[in-house]
This record gives sequence, C-alpha cells and structure tokens, in this order.
Amino acid sequence: MARTTDHEIVSIYPFSEEEVDQLMTNSVECVLMWGTKDGWPVGVTHSFVWHDGKIWLTFAAHRHRAAAIRRDNRVSVNVSSKGYPVPGGDLPSGAVTFKGTAEFFDDDETKEWFYGALSKKLNPDSAEGEEFFYNLLNSPLRTILAVTPVKKIMYNAGTAGKHMAGTASEDELGERLESDRLRMNKERAARGLDER
Repeated sequence: MARTTDHEIVSIYPFSEEEVDQLMTNSVECVLMWGTKDGWPVGVTHSFVWHDGKIWLTFAAHRHRAAAIRRDNRVSVNVSSKGYPVPGGDLPSGAVTFKGTAEFFDDDETKEWFYGALSKKLNPDSAEGEEFFYNLLNSPLRTILAVTPVKKIMYNAGTAGKHMAGTASEDELGERLESDRLRMNKERAARGLDER
C-alpha cells in the first residue's frame, strides 16, 4: 500500500468518470465563474443539473454575467461534495472544476425539461415544493446556460485520505501532472529546496 506525507502533490488524486458522474448528479450547487470586461474573475453559486455531460443552470437574462458570457463564452464551474444535501454515505468526496464553453437557451422545450429537472432535484420528496419551485423559475426574464466541459481539474479527497493513511493502492493514484512534475520542482529550486 502507498503512503504519503507530501501534501503538495495533489494531481495524483483524480476521480473516475463514474465518480465524476456521481458527484455531479448528487451535489446540488456549483460555482459558475467568468471574466468581466475589465478582467476581473467573478463567481456566483447556482443550483444546477448534470445532463448529457453538460452543466445546466439558470439566472435572469439581465444579470451582468449574461452579458459577460455572451461576450466571452469561456467559463469555469466548480462542484464540491460539500454540496450534497445529505453528507456522508458512499458518494465520492472532493471537488472538480470544469473549464468549459457556455451556450444560452431560451426556447420553451428546454425551459420545460430543465425547470422540471431542477425542481425535482431540489425537492425530491415534495411534489408541492417541486411545483412551487417550477413556477418560481418560470419567468419571462430567465435564461438557461449549458456549459460543455473541455477540461477537468480534480481532487479526490477520499483517495488523498487513503494515501495519507497508507491504505491506497498504487493503481488508485493518478498520473502526476505537469504542475506537480515540473512547475512544483521549478518553484522548489527557486526556494532552495530539494526536487521531489
């Protein structure tokens, strides 16, 4: 079994595709991030639906983020296991950040399925709550955003914990990515530290 005390190397803790799907299906909130016209990065927390490999969310079309994303549709979305409605269980723990491209939808067909899916996700045990939330979402000013991922940045906290405890097998660890192979050692050298 593998053990580590080197907490600076984190790229070796990816999720499997199945774990990404579990995290995205069960977490109820994400942070959508975009760049403003003057270059500031901004993020806002949203409820979301994971559907067909895309992150779907909604907000009013007059929000600044709508204009910013129409100007430059490159966005990021972060989803954490802290967004599970009920913590614990056998679900994966950690977080994933997606770099992606965003597309707006304003057609009635998309609104109907998305409002229904989001309302059900947030009110799984209450038909009354589901109906109330659907009606709340169904506003003429609302737009829907779908983010298609192009890259994932992952941190599997479960695997990291097992690695630190010495109970992770080598095949559970991912490849050491460029940030932890090259960039970290360049920074260590600049600070007079040994290579790792």
